[in-house]
Amino acid sequence: MRIRISEIFTSIEGEGIYIGTKTLFVRLAGCPLRCFYCDTPYALSISNGKDYSIEDVLHMIKATLNNSRNVFKVNFTGGEPLLQHLALYRLAELIKSEMGLRTYLESSCFDAERFAYLLPLIDICKVEFKLRDANAVADSNHYTILLNNALKCLKYAIDNSKVTYIKVVASKLSKREELEELAEMIFGSMKVKKEDIRGFVLQPAHGINEPSLEHMLSLYDAVYPYYEDVRVIPQLHKVMGIP
Repeated sequence: MRIRISEIFTSIEGEGIYIGTKTLFVRLAGCPLRCFYCDTPYALSISNGKDYSIEDVLHMIKATLNNSRNVFKVNFTGGEPLLQHLALYRLAELIKSEMGLRTYLESSCFDAERFAYLLPLIDICKVEFKLRDANAVADSNHYTILLNNALKCLKYAIDNSKVTYIKVVASKLSKREELEELAEMIFGSMKVKKEDIRGFVLQPAHGINEPSLEHMLSLYDAVYPYYEDVRVIPQLHKVMGIP
């Protein structure tokens, strides 16, 4: 079995509930979405990744950790990890059995069945919801499919007692009403409870269509009535100027 990898490196977690912690990143190549705020365009095409055997990637991870200790988790990011779910399953299986590290999946959740397939070998799940202004997909029909898959992924992660949090990237084009509708779907229709998730992160877009403080406060207020622990967290690695 082969896998296409963009890069493997150790850095500081720049997003989400583990922000500021030391992490080993395995960036897989290829993503079917085209969000305007993507900060890794070099990983969008699967052809840009290098082809490795699973065993070779495991050796690379071990070598990286030998030079960088005190890491408790491996972050599978992209690109989009679900694009190579079969190979990633095997890699995660070996990492857990041979290294005992926690596995962390950062995904756009575009395919709930692939997500469910990987879930037994994943400890930490970031479930990302794209707003319409992300322009992640071609049209409204595809957006509805993307949204429904993300909702299913959230349910799968919660039902399987994973460490789960929600992330939404917000820009100056993001609509408060849309975020309110999303919060109602999650905490109203789906009946997700506060204790089911570890956080709801609003991440300001960086570089393009950056939102103002006033706009972020308005979006915060859209989520707060449903989930009081909502947080606005910018990308730390952008501030630090690191990968």
